[in-house]
Amino acid sequence: MTYLITGATLPDGTTTDLLVDNGVIAETGSSLSQSGATVIDAAGLTALPGLVDLHTHLREPGFEQSETVLTGSRAAAIGGFTSVFAMANTSPVSDTAGVVEQVASLGVRAGYVTVRPIGAVTMGLKGEQLSEIGAMAQSRAQVRVFSDDGSCVHDSLLMRRALEYVKTFDGVIAQHAQDPRLTLGAQMNEGALSGELGLAGWPAVAEESIIARDVLLAQHVGARLHVCHVSTAGSVDVIRWAKARGIAVTAEVTPHHLLLTEDLVRTYDSRYKVNPPLRRTEDVMALREGLADGTIDIIATDHAPHPVEAKECAWDEAANGMVGLESALSVVHASVVASGQLDWSDVARVLSSKPAEIGRLSGYDAAFVVGSPANFTLYDASASRVFGTEHLHGKGVNSPYLERTLPGRVMATIHNGYATVLDGELLDAPTVAESARVHRG
Repeated sequence: MTYLITGATLPDGTTTDLLVDNGVIAETGSSLSQSGATVIDAAGLTALPGLVDLHTHLREPGFEQSETVLTGSRAAAIGGFTSVFAMANTSPVSDTAGVVEQVASLGVRAGYVTVRPIGAVTMGLKGEQLSEIGAMAQSRAQVRVFSDDGSCVHDSLLMRRALEYVKTFDGVIAQHAQDPRLTLGAQMNEGALSGELGLAGWPAVAEESIIARDVLLAQHVGARLHVCHVSTAGSVDVIRWAKARGIAVTAEVTPHHLLLTEDLVRTYDSRYKVNPPLRRTEDVMALREGLADGTIDIIATDHAPHPVEAKECAWDEAANGMVGLESALSVVHASVVASGQLDWSDVARVLSSKPAEIGRLSGYDAAFVVGSPANFTLYDASASRVFGTEHLHGKGVNSPYLERTLPGRVMATIHNGYATVLDGELLDAPTVAESARVHRG
């Protein structure tokens, strides 16, 4: 396919035309023309490099009632993503080469985004024995990120061994920082409000203590550590301290932790039940500041779809998690762009180039450069919409933003030179053969 995108505004504010041909950006400049190209008028639209989510739950294999690789890929494309990293808490768990290769193959077959599987750190996510880390790294899936997300690698010796192992091939351990003993039975953030509501609290120290231990282990081993879904002001302080010491730690924050606070729990609406929980306003402000000053490296959605029956029940019985792929860019816009803490160049960094770098995903280091892969999204920052179920394209409808007015709208997503979204509408994905041809270059 050949596309001519006219009048797009790049993250640095400059305006250009983009000619996409054979999967790459073939030409940039003004007043470009190309016979037979599909023309996309991008006047007034911001062109961002394809978004990369380092933390997505696609649920397949095993939990297809919640999501599949295909439906999750569709949700990602409509949100402007061109690559996602699929977490390992599937059934069977992604703890062997065979399972991660299956997930990667399902991603190619779906065609909407590049799907990179994340391997489990421990067998069955049980925290007892290391998984087949080396085999997954050497498999066709070429896994470089390993996580037991949903569970913390709580055993210190096991965490040390995992860090030592991934160091040998420049991998990274992505830790779900949660002391299980300190959070037993937890239902929301621990504080005055949890006491008022009579709900068991999830204390900030349960996150902060694990991060503190792990950055010291990473320093001792000389390996890379990534901290998933940072949620407290104290965690930002610990990571800032670690970076000042030169420790190889990176961290992510979710869109919902940048916008929503624990006050929403007063409604007992289980759409707001998530792990880690929504925190205080002070934590939200600290997370925004940490993102702005580079202490927190990236934004990741932690997209966590569930069947309706798993959320529409009593608060203490409801599953943790929110869907977030379709709304992520709008929530980032509302929380940190509208406040002036990030500009669009920063957004390109925290939602594209930096997560790609952490995950060792190639093709995102030279966005909009002639010859680079054509992975980008066109975003209408002037638009607004009342977010509803019609904007959700995965299986999950457990969004915390339903009936909220959100800014912006993704108007087009180009993945490996093929449009998956045009005029804000999801298209049919390219065939497997076409996708494979583009991947081969």
